[in-house]
Amino acid sequence: MNTPQVKHRRQRPNGFTLMELLIVISIMLILMLLAIPNFNKMKMSVNEKSAINSLQVIYKDQISYQNDYPANGFASTLDQLGGDPKSGNPTPQSAQLLSGTLQNGVKDGYQFAITNVTKVTVGNTDQITSFQVTAVPLAVGKTGNRGYCEDNQGQIKYDPQGGTNCTQAVQ
Repeated sequence: MNTPQVKHRRQRPNGFTLMELLIVISIMLILMLLAIPNFNKMKMSVNEKSAINSLQVIYKDQISYQNDYPANGFASTLDQLGGDPKSGNPTPQSAQLLSGTLQNGVKDGYQFAITNVTKVTVGNTDQITSFQVTAVPLAVGKTGNRGYCEDNQGQIKYDPQGGTNCTQAVQ
C-alpha cells in the first residue's frame, strides 16, 4: 500500500523580511534625493515671479502716490507708501497705499527698497522726480537667483548675479 507522502512546506511568516524593508527604504530615499533639488528650483522660480509682481504693485502705488500728492512727486521710502489705515487719514508720510509684508520691505524671500531717488526743491518742498525699486534675494541661490529693478518708467530689468546691477530686460 502506498501511503501518500505529505510534504511539509515551511510556512512563510506574515510581513516583510528585513532585507525587503531595507530595499524599499533605499528606493524611497533615492527618489526623495532626486525630488528635493527640483522642489528648491520650483520654490525659487515662484519667489522670483512674486518679486516681479511685487515690483509692479509698488510701481502702481508710486503712480497713485504721485497723483495724490503732486507737490511731493513720488515716495522715497516704502514707509511713505505704507501706513496703518487705523491711524487716521492718509498723509504724504503714510499714504496707506502699500499693505501687508511689502511695506516692511520683505516678501517671499526678497528684500525690497526704493533707491536712486532724484529730487528737486520746489517752493521749499522736496519733490521726488525719479526712483528705482529694487528686489534682491535674501539668500542668493536659496530664495532666488536674480535681483530685479524697476524704474519710474515701469521698466523691469534683472541682475543675473542676484544684486542691483540690473542690465537685462525681463521678457
